[in-house]
Amino acid sequence: MLRLDGLQVRQGRFTLFADFEVGSDRVVAVMGPSGGGKSTLIAAIAGFLRPIAGRVWWDGLDLTALAPGQRPVSVLFQDNNLFPHLTVQENLALGVRPSGRLTQLEHGHVADMMASVGLDGLGDRTPGSLSGGQQSRAALARVLLADRPLILLDESFAALGPGLKDELLVLAARLIGEAGRMMIMVTHDPEDARRISSAVIGVEAGIASGPVPTADFLKNPPPGMRAYLGLGPE
Repeated sequence: MLRLDGLQVRQGRFTLFADFEVGSDRVVAVMGPSGGGKSTLIAAIAGFLRPIAGRVWWDGLDLTALAPGQRPVSVLFQDNNLFPHLTVQENLALGVRPSGRLTQLEHGHVADMMASVGLDGLGDRTPGSLSGGQQSRAALARVLLADRPLILLDESFAALGPGLKDELLVLAARLIGEAGRMMIMVTHDPEDARRISSAVIGVEAGIASGPVPTADFLKNPPPGMRAYLGLGPE
């Protein structure tokens, strides 16, 4: 369970406030107008931004003072963060161990994961020789191999075409769900939330609230979210 307890995070003149918990939901969408604080929320959960007040909890563990690498959290950004001078297999090995030196069993896990995300046979390629979709698959595989229970996606596949984006979101949700982990994803597309998330965290004007069941959020959103979702006034 993720709990944000009176959390306040400041970036320049912008302040984000969040006070809610995410319990049994496996896939949760984060939605709201641009500039409202969605990426700030992700950065605060991941530990890239230190709060000025409040606390971040995961399953009873206080994460607030922990550095990003010490948290049970992995983040998948839109730019993938793959190392261009390493092969796909070497990039994925870093998800298992920071040294990249793996046992034979761990090499087997990397090979299995590559097959799971559709990269079988591409382990010796460098990221620059892959398509955008293949690079996204490699980044997803590395996050999954890190074996952390909370995975954050900050519009990770937004630069891809609609069909490929949908395919990768469904793949991510399936693999993360099968592993018993939680995925929190930032998206601007209501169909993304409708397709794979059970709940939505709304973020607007520096206030993060929720989560609300996805169907309820999209059918009867908070007043400030209606224009953002393309709905008229009530």
